[in-house]
Amino acid sequence: MNKVQSNFMTVSFAAVSQNEAFARVAVASFISQLDITMDELEEIKTVISEAVTNAIIHGYDENPEGVVHISVRIEDGTVDVVVEDHGKGIEDVEQAMQPLFTTKPELERSGMGFTIMENFMDSLEVATSVGKGTTVRLTKRLSFAKALQN
Repeated sequence: MNKVQSNFMTVSFAAVSQNEAFARVAVASFISQLDITMDELEEIKTVISEAVTNAIIHGYDENPEGVVHISVRIEDGTVDVVVEDHGKGIEDVEQAMQPLFTTKPELERSGMGFTIMENFMDSLEVATSVGKGTTVRLTKRLSFAKALQN
């Protein structure tokens, strides 16, 4: 398979739950140009779902006027994903990143979104400002790139 050295994409969409599946497929299609394992592909699709769902449900309270932005950059076997919203932000990031913590128990939210993102990716960074939104940056070095280094 072609090992693209550098490439990027951006996509924006309304903050409605139906667009979570679109986000997964769009990112998966873009990164499938790489020599990626099925496990890596599934992990990235899962973190996209988690990050986008957080933006829609927590950032915008499912307000369809909100817009979720995703950018993906491929650079020498590393996938860098940024999911951004301009919603209400996170009051306490440290608390929000604790396993099982949720601000929406009535929606049967598991509170595992950030934990899943952290476990499936090499790095997770969260920048947030109350009233202004949240940016989640996720980075993963793919196995073929790790093998080339050895």
